[in-house]
Amino acid sequence: MAKTKRNSKKYVEPMQLVYPNAAGLDIGSREIMAAIPPDREGETVRAFGTYTADLKELADWLSQNGVTHVAMESTGVYWIPIFELLEERGFVVIVVNARQAKHPPGRKSDVQDCQWIQRLHSYGLLNGSFRPEADMCILRAYLRHRDNLIEDRAKHILYMQKALVQMNLQLGQALSDLTGKTGLEILRAIVAGEHNPHELAKLRHGRCEHSQEDLIKALTGHYRKEHLFVLKQALEMFDSEQLLGEIKPDLPDDFPPLPPDPKPTSNSKNAPNYDARASMYELARVDLTAIAGMNESLVQKILSEVGTDMSRFPTVKHFCSWLGLAPHNAISGGRVLYSHTLKNQNRAGQAFRLAAQAVARGKTVYSEFYRRIRARSGAKEAMVATAHKLARTFYFMLVRKTPFNQLDLETYLAAQREKDVQRLQSRAAKLGFSLQPCEAV
Repeated sequence: MAKTKRNSKKYVEPMQLVYPNAAGLDIGSREIMAAIPPDREGETVRAFGTYTADLKELADWLSQNGVTHVAMESTGVYWIPIFELLEERGFVVIVVNARQAKHPPGRKSDVQDCQWIQRLHSYGLLNGSFRPEADMCILRAYLRHRDNLIEDRAKHILYMQKALVQMNLQLGQALSDLTGKTGLEILRAIVAGEHNPHELAKLRHGRCEHSQEDLIKALTGHYRKEHLFVLKQALEMFDSEQLLGEIKPDLPDDFPPLPPDPKPTSNSKNAPNYDARASMYELARVDLTAIAGMNESLVQKILSEVGTDMSRFPTVKHFCSWLGLAPHNAISGGRVLYSHTLKNQNRAGQAFRLAAQAVARGKTVYSEFYRRIRARSGAKEAMVATAHKLARTFYFMLVRKTPFNQLDLETYLAAQREKDVQRLQSRAAKLGFSLQPCEAV
């Protein structure tokens, strides 16, 4: 039977305008180039400055020309002021990656760039970079700043120690940890203006090894203005955390209370100094810290990056792909050339990797999963796979608002053993053998 010839000519549907009222912005440090649909009257491409008055003029111009959707390309943080202003005015705004809006080879200019962005966006060919809801952006700003400060934690402690020594305050000899409870309370009192060593020594915590008399000797010194200024600056790294607890969502009257914490209390110096678990529970409406390997710091970091509205990710696969925890398959000619996760700097994905490292040392289902993958593929692949598994749990808990219910470890091990037996029996059958269970010795 002769094979039927395929029709070489296929009908290609012409591109349709998706956003007929779209505008494109190319943002720089000193100038913003804006392009509106070419069918509008008057100028369709204009240059604006970056002062606040210029941004308001730009928003007015877009509104007068009936623009409803705006796509912008920018480097650094220059896009944030105009993004927030346009969003407040009711425009649908997206920030696009420069790789998506790459101009075809040829002449390149700021005018052509904004026109090209406008054209691509009008046909719906641009995807906006992810940005969480407004409340989460506030939390994210605080936490990112806190992460930067924690990275320089040792440097700040050295600054405090140096300022104390220059004032001949030998607090480092009287306290084993300058940033412990007693040390921080004394430092805050000094910065607040209390320089009486007897009053400062009264702030001694009950578990402090040194006596109150030792503290009085250590706190007797020369309090100089310039050194107190340095001490105050170094202490500001701890002050940003107080603002994180101010985000309070509206909860219904019948909202269930926070369940008891199944995990031991963290003694980490970098742990939040406020009830972060309760705050995250109120924001997410579910206790995400119950997930194995997830503590308050990791949960608040992830929520600040992804927000609580998971509808922006159509499926859990989209979520894991955005995190950088899903493999990227390069396919050519019907063959998979390679399959591995792409390099990215996603902060939420890094947090899930840290959680995977934490569960690797435990005795949970996730721990056994990590060890099983590590034995087969190595530690790196096991960490990514475990982080992927934790991210899926995080996603479904946040979407369904269901509490964490971990499978019993013995049940999990029994199920894995049964799968291993079935796999071995299938492989033996292919080789012409049969497996029989042996009696226990």
